Amino acid sequence: MDPTKIRLSSNEMELVMNAEWILTKNGILRKAWHLLEGLQEFQQSFLQEFASSLPAEVIRVPAKISKGENYRGLPYLILDYPRFFEKENVFAIRCMFWWGHHFSITLHLSGAMKERYNPVLGEAYAYLRNEGFYISCTDDEWEHHFEPDNYIPIQEMQQEVYLQQLQQRRFIKLSQRVTLERWSDVHAILSGYFSGLIKRLH
Repeated sequence: MDPTKIRLSSNEMELVMNAEWILTKNGILRKAWHLLEGLQEFQQSFLQEFASSLPAEVIRVPAKISKGENYRGLPYLILDYPRFFEKENVFAIRCMFWWGHHFSITLHLSGAMKERYNPVLGEAYAYLRNEGFYISCTDDEWEHHFEPDNYIPIQEMQQEVYLQQLQQRRFIKLSQRVTLERWSDVHAILSGYFSGLIKRLH
């Protein structure tokens, strides 16, 4: 690109001259980080009751909050807990803040972890359907958006189809999202989804 031809639109010029919006963005991300920290504290306390029924290697790994600037071009924060990531085996519950979109919570299982929990996930169909969860329908297990090529509402699936997905897919991701308009309630909502998932894995 010819540097002499790089121009800013009027909107871009207004933004590049205004530092306040970046400071506001940073403040929002700090608040989202603190929200995830509070959720992490709840998760750790809640899991004390169920630690003996979950794989030891899963409980052993400490929680982690990470951040980035470019999931589909937008900033994000991720809390992974419990978390166990091997090449062929994954057990994780991931809570995500995605700028401009939503908070979400995802149970992610693959390999031996998926096979271990397939039976109880099959029994969880009614709960997941009633709570509005989605199931992954893509071959890329690291996508997090809720567009139709990535997630299907379990409410749109007959139980037989849902059970087939559990058996046939290489990995399973069960997800739910919370709109940003519900910011004030997101801790309680995500805590409820987290405890509901853990109880069904018990």
